[in-house]
Amino acid sequence: MPRTAKAIRDSSLLAAALEGLELQKRRIDDPDSGGTFAVRQSTGRRGRPPGTAHKRGPGRMSAAARKRIAAAQKRRWAEYRKSAGKAE
Repeated sequence: MPRTAKAIRDSSLLAAALEGLELQKRRIDDPDSGGTFAVRQSTGRRGRPPGTAHKRGPGRMSAAARKRIAAAQKRRWAEYRKSAGKAE
């Protein structure tokens, strides 16, 4: 059964709880404490610096390579359809 406000008569218990909560709040708000909350509030940029990303454009693969890949895929699909027809 939960305790009601009337059940807590010792004010020192409430004072200790309040002190503990204030300490936790200070620790969370302090950016030097190393808490995860302080990391999320940081304004510093993370990751790769701007302008250094690998730029990939169309045309990296030659036309001959695309034709070889397409032919191989067509062979795989033809083989799959042939084996799927026998299974039925």
